[in-house]
Amino acid sequence: MNAKAGTYKIMIADDHDMVRTGLRTYLMLEPSFEIVAEAANGQDALKQLEAASEEERPDLILMDMMMPVMDGIEATREIAARYPSIKVVMLTSFLEDDKVFEAIQAGAVSYVLKTVSAEELIYALNGAFKGMPVMTADVSQALTRGLRQHAAQGADEGLTEREKEVLLLIAEGRTNKDIGEELHISIKTVKTHVSNLLMKCGLEDRTQLAVYAHRKGWVKN
Repeated sequence: MNAKAGTYKIMIADDHDMVRTGLRTYLMLEPSFEIVAEAANGQDALKQLEAASEEERPDLILMDMMMPVMDGIEATREIAARYPSIKVVMLTSFLEDDKVFEAIQAGAVSYVLKTVSAEELIYALNGAFKGMPVMTADVSQALTRGLRQHAAQGADEGLTEREKEVLLLIAEGRTNKDIGEELHISIKTVKTHVSNLLMKCGLEDRTQLAVYAHRKGWVKN
């Protein structure tokens, strides 16, 4: 539920103070928006979500993609797994086919460029609150190209960078807890990655995943 009737609670996650200040200034002009938190990176955003009560948590996070410690895409995966009711809108300066695809695959409702006007950003956020993706034509085209590239790849080459990292750690004999600590993600998220790996590779257990990684020559001796 919202803190005030008819308002939406928003967290802004961006590693630049000036960007957060500018976004806060724009969004505060919208009566239906309430800025309840700010974070300097994905890990900071997650810590704040963990510390907040259900009533205090935001309805939406405006997430920068490129941040230190934990980037926006990995943070979005974690949030989607742990707080599925929270909407995420990715805000970035980068329009790369694979990044657009990864952001949406991670769970972002929309992908918005920082070049949009304040009105366009507010429109995208209002759409996200309703669960409706809002993308400009260039972002939509980049997503389509990213989907085509992904579909054209074989199952083994269709792994995300994070999935490959998890796979290599599995091949080293690391436990889910070890992997979570190494990659700064929760055990639940590790288990989700393992399940995705098993499905994409058509395998049944971690041992087979380890053998698979060795056969592909991805494990350094």
